[in-house]
Amino acid sequence: MGSIGRYIFRTTFGAFLLVLVSLTAAIWVTQALRDVDLMTGQGQTILTFLGITSLIVPGLVMVIAPVAMVIAASYILHKLGSDSEIIVMNSAGMRPWKLLAPFLAVTMIASVLLGILATYLAPESLRMLRRWVAEVRADLVSNIVQPGRFTAIEQGLAFYLRERRPNGLLAGLLIDDRRDPATRITILAELGEMVKNESGNFLVMQNGSIQRHETKQADPNIVVFDRYAFDLSQYGKDPVVRYTIRERYLWQLISPDPDDVLYKEQPGLFRGELHERLLAPLYPFAFVLIAFAFLGAPRTTRQSTVWSISAVTFAVATLRLAGFACAVLTIKYPFVALVQYAAVIGSMAASLYVISRGLIIEPPAILTKAADTIGEWLSGRVNAVARPAQ
Repeated sequence: MGSIGRYIFRTTFGAFLLVLVSLTAAIWVTQALRDVDLMTGQGQTILTFLGITSLIVPGLVMVIAPVAMVIAASYILHKLGSDSEIIVMNSAGMRPWKLLAPFLAVTMIASVLLGILATYLAPESLRMLRRWVAEVRADLVSNIVQPGRFTAIEQGLAFYLRERRPNGLLAGLLIDDRRDPATRITILAELGEMVKNESGNFLVMQNGSIQRHETKQADPNIVVFDRYAFDLSQYGKDPVVRYTIRERYLWQLISPDPDDVLYKEQPGLFRGELHERLLAPLYPFAFVLIAFAFLGAPRTTRQSTVWSISAVTFAVATLRLAGFACAVLTIKYPFVALVQYAAVIGSMAASLYVISRGLIIEPPAILTKAADTIGEWLSGRVNAVARPAQ
């Protein structure tokens, strides 16, 4: 790769990183704001909040990276064309393949990144997210219950805490248990602390009372205690883990466990997700080749690139939406997976043919005529509005 190739590679790679980071950050913020109650409602630190919400980033990158790649390639090609650099390179005898090479080098990096994400990192991050959320749920009284407010742990069970002391003691406890319609239990205690051992998680309370009021009795039964342990293990336990289809590693999709409950119930989900993961590294190549087919040919400055950029946007959007649709239909109709592969490989083959022949794709005459007509009409309307003002 010569100096021109290194220049194109460097600028394209920089643009790709800029677009990828910007889009990922913007979408991550919108998703993270939905979980801000981890801090406000569940007493978690900002580090826990950032850690949990950042685990969705690999999944976002899988969707955004191909888009970032085509935006970066289109921008650089448009810049080279606007500055007449493509014309100069072509006049100097530079073949289209040599101009395409640095774009393919950057695309290869994006493709390898997507392959790693699709195989391991994306499902592993979702598994970590599941485990982290389970730990937050397990830390009920020590973190989630906030001083000065009633907190419902589940339907019919509420906790109240007056204050949380620096030494870890909980002061002014109230537990209201209405889960049994026939009996209401209210526990009051001056102090309490969390105790974890091999038997489970317990809230050990001191100097309090238990009021048990049955609906058939007029007065409650009150028992005073010095120490009483309330079992919290049932609320901290995570149910039997059943990983969703997006939480499965690639090799688990290729060779699923025959005894897997989800696989027995919905084998089509495995098939659809498998083909989507396998095609993920190919989308950047398809998108970049489409962009190069429309924008990579030498053009004079008089030839508008608006049509080409619009065509790239339409073609890429159509291909990706078709991929999403095929992934859904493949769940029920296995043969649709062939359409998905044919669309991606066919778009790459068609783009390579256009590039090899040095063809310049121009808009159909009917579209050009329609655009000119609309432009003239808009210009006339603007002039008609502007005359009275003068």
